[in-house]
Amino acid sequence: MPRWRKALFGRQRFPDNHVDQTFLSDLRTNVCLRHYRYWPVVCESSVVVQQLSAVCGFGVLWRLMLGGALGAETLFAHSLAMALVVYLLHQLLGPRDRGPQGATTRWMDLKSTGIFVAFTYGFSPVLKTLTESISTDTIYAMSVFMLLGYIVCFDYGADTVMVSSCLSVNMGLFSAVCLASRLPSVFHAFTTVCVALQLFALWPVFLKKLKACYPGLHLVVTVTVFVLVTVSLLWVSLGFALSFSILVFTIVFVCPHLLLTLQRRKDNIHGPWDEAEIKDDLSQFLG
Repeated sequence: MPRWRKALFGRQRFPDNHVDQTFLSDLRTNVCLRHYRYWPVVCESSVVVQQLSAVCGFGVLWRLMLGGALGAETLFAHSLAMALVVYLLHQLLGPRDRGPQGATTRWMDLKSTGIFVAFTYGFSPVLKTLTESISTDTIYAMSVFMLLGYIVCFDYGADTVMVSSCLSVNMGLFSAVCLASRLPSVFHAFTTVCVALQLFALWPVFLKKLKACYPGLHLVVTVTVFVLVTVSLLWVSLGFALSFSILVFTIVFVCPHLLLTLQRRKDNIHGPWDEAEIKDDLSQFLG
């Protein structure tokens, strides 16, 4: 009796689904398994902590302005000063270009900032009254869902479908516009949008460059911001502060442990039944 041959095209006296005893000889397990270590995973979780701290910090600032404990003018002045300091640090971390190109880049940054501030201030009355007709409960629910969407869609470095930096920033700004309508004045709405832009769009850019240049300092900044946000949450509610601390502890220490535990149980199998992958360059045939 002729032997079975592993050939796609060719007449044989065997059914199409026939396999011999060598079928499992090519069995491989966990081919692309990536091994993790506990403390590096803990350090990488700092990116998630930063965004949670930014969202909670934004909520605390809005709550203090709503209750009158923090003036809009004071917050705007301090946020503007902090933005200037962070921008200077961002320039120091990057390549120092003192030529005409560097001066042009800084001038374009200054002009873009001025245009944004002018347009935001001009449209502040519109932003203040844009969602006034919507009930307060609906505004709060929309803001919570938008902030959750900001956290979920933020670019943490993973190549997944749900990651979208533009969508994440837009969700954060939309929540700011919703909450601005519940503040007492137009300048409060203007300050809220400016602070939201700094926290949700500019602050992550600086932290990303800081992590690439000085990973140790990046962790120090993360811990400092977490402590400041936790203390500020105590002004609002003890329950919020405890919930935030438990959530961060779970993400930083418990989730990496679960990841490593589940990784030891992972058992992916690969073999002749896998789909064929064409690895040759076929661009010459597609033109």
